Order: sequence, then C-alpha cells, then structure tokens
Amino acid sequence: MILEQTSKTPAVVGIVPRKQIWDIVKNEQWYHIPQKSAPKNVHRYQYIAFYLPSIFKKELRYKVIYYAKVLDIELVKRGDLFPNEPQHKRVQQHYYKFKLDKLLELPKPIPSKRWRFIVHIPTSLERLFSAEEINDLYDTSPLEDVMYSGLKMRKIRPERQIYVYIDNSIYCLDFGIFCNKGDIDVECDGETFHNMPESLTKDRKRNNKLTSHGWSVLRFGTRDIRNEIDTCLETVTRTIDYLGGTK
Repeated sequence: MILEQTSKTPAVVGIVPRKQIWDIVKNEQWYHIPQKSAPKNVHRYQYIAFYLPSIFKKELRYKVIYYAKVLDIELVKRGDLFPNEPQHKRVQQHYYKFKLDKLLELPKPIPSKRWRFIVHIPTSLERLFSAEEINDLYDTSPLEDVMYSGLKMRKIRPERQIYVYIDNSIYCLDFGIFCNKGDIDVECDGETFHNMPESLTKDRKRNNKLTSHGWSVLRFGTRDIRNEIDTCLETVTRTIDYLGGTK
C-alpha cells in the first residue's frame, strides 16, 4: 500500500530487539521506547517503522520492511507495559508507549548494507518511501544532509551516526568511512555549539581518543559545508586515497 505523502512528515525507525516485542507490535499494536534514550521531541512522530536485527529469519533481518501510523503516545512505567514481569530491574522506569494503527509494508525493503549497531533513527515518511538503504533515512541536520549528498555524488557510501566504543566510553560519529588502512570520522560542526569553550575542549579530547585508536578525524564547520563543499569533499577523498581506498 502506498500512501499519499507530504514532505517532512515526522517518522522514526524503532529497533525490535526481541521476537516477543515483534509479536506485540503485530498483535497488540503498540511499541515502547525508554524515556531516557528516546529521540528528541518524541511526541511529534506520526509514523514509526521497524528495523529487525539478526534474531529474525534471513528475509527479515537487517532491514526496515514494515511501518505503522502512530495513533497516540503516552508515558508509562515498564510495570504497566509488562505486568507479568514485576521483578524486572527497570519495572519503575518510564517508557513511551506508541499506540499503532495496522502494520503496513513499505513499497521496498530498506537494507543495512553493513553490519552495525543501530539505535532509533529520526526520519520522515518521505524518506521511508524513497530510501535505498538505511543511511538514507537519517534526518538529523541540514549540514549532515549536504555532506551526505556530496559524499554519495562522489560514490562514497559512509555509515551515518556510527557508535564507537573506546575505553568504556561511547562516541557517536556523524559519518564513519571504513578504509583499508584505517577509518575516517567526518564531523559536521554547527558553529554556535562547537565554538563554545567547553565544546572545543570536549571535541579536542574526543579527537585525541579517536585518533589514538586509529581514526582519522575530519571536522568541517557550517561555512565550510555551505560555501566550500567541494573543498571539503576533496579533503575526504584525499584522506580515503591515503588510507588505501574504502572497503
């Protein structure tokens, strides 16, 4: 079924970590997201789609295939969602409960072409219907969209919003590009936030940590991306060549 769509209708991609959750989505028509890890402005989402990981059979795993209209979102405790699990360690924690309309199938599956850890993806109904692969779904910032479009035009396929675990810390990269002799972190820095003294210090420490673990960090500001995107892309391309090309 193909819906008549409007541009930028807010949507989110949810992760289904257990088959029990998928049974609830299909049969009881609700889905839950922990409040502490939920995307910003969660109540704006009008549609939700579902990414199915490795526990599912081959034709379903590592893809977004199904979606549903969101009828309502309410904040409840986990104990109210799963009353048969009163001893669960998170029984008192709050979750957003998405009440759903019937489950529908997208016109074409949206695959993840590389194995990676995926969390909830802010997107839009338009992107759900046009995406060729999982990285096309992200609707995070206009700067990142410009960079992503430019990289794709140069036949570079980065992974967006990659999580890297180093020394008990988690770093979220705007773009990860995997090369034969090392990997690249491409960051798109909004000038207001990243020019603040505390942000500069945090970015420096982050860069040092990533570099010490084999990442080449390339940071581009708002003016660079808006006014000199070709120069930015040339820097990325040269770094890829230096690192032996993508893999």
